[in-house]
Parts: sequence; C-alpha cells; structure tokens
Amino acid sequence: MTDRELVLTRIVDVPADKLYRGWTEPELMKQWFAPKPFTVPVAETDVRPGGSSFVVMKGPDGNEYPNRGVYLDVVPGEKIVFTDAFTEAWTPSDKPFFVGTITFEDLGGGQTRYTAVARHWSVEDKQAHEQMGFHEGWGICLDQLVEVARAL
Repeated sequence: MTDRELVLTRIVDVPADKLYRGWTEPELMKQWFAPKPFTVPVAETDVRPGGSSFVVMKGPDGNEYPNRGVYLDVVPGEKIVFTDAFTEAWTPSDKPFFVGTITFEDLGGGQTRYTAVARHWSVEDKQAHEQMGFHEGWGICLDQLVEVARAL
C-alpha cells in the first residue's frame, strides 16, 4: 500500500460471481451503491475496458451527486478497475480523484475475499477521501452489497 491508497478487505459469505453482478448490473447497483439513507436513482454501466459508467447518489436532503467514470480493466467475476479521470470514452474529467480496483477472490465454499482499493492522484486527495469516511462508507456499502447478492 502506498501513501495515496485506501484499502478495504473483507471475507464475505457470498460467491464472487454474485458480488460481481452487484457491481455491474444497474438495477442491483441501485440497491446498494450508496450508504443508506442515500439512494441511487440512476445507475448506467457499459462494463468493458473503455466503457463508461454514470451513477447518481441522492442524499436525504435531496441533493444529487453525479459520478461519471470509465472502466479501465474488467475480468468478469474477478476484477473491475475504474476511474473518474475520464467522464466518457477518453474525455478527461475536470478533476480526477482516484482509480478504483475491486477484486473478488473465490475462496471456495461460497466465500470471497473482497478487496476495494482507491488509488488517489495525491496524498491530499487520499486524506480528503479518508476524512469523507472511506472505510465506514465503503464498509456500509459492502454490507448492503452482500445483502443484495445473497438474494440472487
């Protein structure tokens, strides 16, 4: 881990393929992608290297937080790498913040080692993400993802 990375790793009792579906199917993403009481009214994905994503998180106060990004690498059922450095195709964003890598390691017996790595452009961005509640927020979202994936 570098001084610009935040990492969340947990072993969960859900098969890797179901967690991957939760990350790639828009209707499933809407159910878990933001920590409650936030909601996700919009989730659009084109899950392939170079494909774009658009996710809107809506706060309990009604404010919406649109997030555009591009997938850099995708290994179905195993890994998703995405960034907000691009908004679509290869159009640069106004302010790149991080590259996210999600891995789903099948441990057998229905268990998966889930790892989320956020690699930031600067130490300051990493610290800001940490202060925004990376570990708590991403942990809550993982709990919500596990709940959704178990129902598949």
